Amino acid sequence: MTLDQARALYPGAETFTPGDSRALCDSLLALMRSGRKVASCGAARDYDEGGEAMPLVGRRDIALDWDGRPALVIETTEVTIRRYCDVDADFALSEGEDETLEGWREGHRRFFQRNGGFDPEMQLVCERFRLVEDLSARG
Repeated sequence: MTLDQARALYPGAETFTPGDSRALCDSLLALMRSGRKVASCGAARDYDEGGEAMPLVGRRDIALDWDGRPALVIETTEVTIRRYCDVDADFALSEGEDETLEGWREGHRRFFQRNGGFDPEMQLVCERFRLVEDLSARG
């Protein structure tokens, strides 16, 4: 399926590519497909003008694979803003990437250090979502 076809099926959808490498993108998409990953977060600074689109409750968005092909459609169910240091185990574990809050903190600290800098009090956009469709199943 092409991106134009996916956008025709889901008008108003924003697109995003999870992760900052092919390996991480593939891993995150697999976790989303399995239903283990039902949340995500990003540095609030990345949602400034000209940056990523802020998630909106009820909007359906298209997750792209590393090559820019439509992979999944998700629907945002909740958006909160909180500091990194205030993320609790419930949210961290709903991201599906780690088994402990400490593991989540370490992995995300490294991610943010690679992508613009880290501060334990940095603001995060925390999103919960549900999987709507696996577009790769369409062929």
